[in-house]
Amino acid sequence: MLDTAKEYVTDLYRLFYPKLCGGCDIPLAKGEEHLCLHCRLELPFTNFETLKNNPVENIFRGRATLNFATSLLYFSSGEKTQHILHNIKYNNKRELAIYIGKVFGERLQNNPYLSSVTMLMPVPLHPQKEHLRGYNQSALIAEGINEMLQKKFSVNNLQRNIYTETQTKKTRVERWENVEKAFKLIRPKEILHQHILLIDDVLTTGSTLEACANVLHSEGCTVSIATVAFAVN
Repeated sequence: MLDTAKEYVTDLYRLFYPKLCGGCDIPLAKGEEHLCLHCRLELPFTNFETLKNNPVENIFRGRATLNFATSLLYFSSGEKTQHILHNIKYNNKRELAIYIGKVFGERLQNNPYLSSVTMLMPVPLHPQKEHLRGYNQSALIAEGINEMLQKKFSVNNLQRNIYTETQTKKTRVERWENVEKAFKLIRPKEILHQHILLIDDVLTTGSTLEACANVLHSEGCTVSIATVAFAVN
């Protein structure tokens, strides 16, 4: 009887304050969480996690020494992936970020190219930007991934020490100049001989990830990269 009453109250609350799908903003049906069934079925998976020398790895060829690199979803302007990431970054959808991370983590489990990973590390935001937003979306995504992978988790060793300008309208060269010296390690000994999976939300030119990967590699660790989105021109 008590369970029935609780269910009735929950249904009534959802009627007036429905949870919305992170992919299309329609009210979620009973039993749905974070994404509606339609959006889950239409997620544009890249399937790069099954491919060596995939397009993500090719972006970094000659720029950073990587063990492996992959992205979960294709990203195109105005499409579903952009809407999901916009909700995560600007609409306080923290649980959606963790959920997407879990989806990613499930697809990375038992991946032979990542079998030696020992530590997960999100790309950091500058402290001022993180304070304004209230969270680092890449850290939340990494948290979701790590619920599936269960590795060491580092969120404050790699730090962004320069508040860089927005990258949105910059060329590849301008983006690299914007982040070239933006990152530093606080405790470099902690990553020595580790295989780090570096995690970010979206890959465009790769300048930020390149800068991070080079800092990590210079301190004696192996680096792989995983991003939620891979931008399609």
